[in-house]
Amino acid sequence: MQLSGAELISVDHNYGRYLGELVKTFEENNDLQPDFVASHGHIIFHLPEQDITLQIGHGAYLAVAAGLPGVCDFRTLDIALGGQGAPLVPIGDELLFKDHDFCLHLGGIANISFAAGGMRVAYDICACKMLPNTLANQLNLPYDQDGAIARSGKLSLELLQKLNSAGYFQASYPKSLRKEWIDENSLALLNQSGLPVADKLQTACHHMAAQIAASIKNIVTSATQPSLLVTGGGAFNSYLIQLIREAVGPA
Repeated sequence: MQLSGAELISVDHNYGRYLGELVKTFEENNDLQPDFVASHGHIIFHLPEQDITLQIGHGAYLAVAAGLPGVCDFRTLDIALGGQGAPLVPIGDELLFKDHDFCLHLGGIANISFAAGGMRVAYDICACKMLPNTLANQLNLPYDQDGAIARSGKLSLELLQKLNSAGYFQASYPKSLRKEWIDENSLALLNQSGLPVADKLQTACHHMAAQIAASIKNIVTSATQPSLLVTGGGAFNSYLIQLIREAVGPA
């Protein structure tokens, strides 16, 4: 779909109004009196390396329709402050799970947060569910349940080295990943390998485990075993979790 600038603005405003009307209805149906309404918005563009991010669902139109003060533009403010435009999850990790040394979320992308130098550090590590789900789709499956197909495959050290050698993995934080980068790099390498799907899944899981382990080992300096909270759909992939445990090993 192609939209002009004016059409995009119209969608932004109308979507914000629509969200506000939904909030208003929810308030009334549940006899709620919230102090404010906050919205992340729906991502249209997100290029933090170029200081560009845009989410639709305009906060002002949402707030007016809901009849509440509005809080919005989380990503824009974070990028203006030098971040990567994803400030909400790390705050939740700090407030709810700070007893853990690391909070690892295995969603479409694997990301991690931890306390360092009196602040909360968070960044994207590597592709996660996007890789095995896309590969499982090639077998007409929605996902690789428990990593069973990956477990049956053979590891390609050559492909693993190519996956791990991307410049992103050598860069220090702050950094973040986009679906387009994953499509053009990690998935492209997997699909160009010509390997059976099971072997690609096996190698992808080793790649993810290696990058996650490297992120943790780069931070841990003591001899004690770090506490790691794992969340997200990828936590149900028992084979991936096994590989992460093995790759992290004793601190």
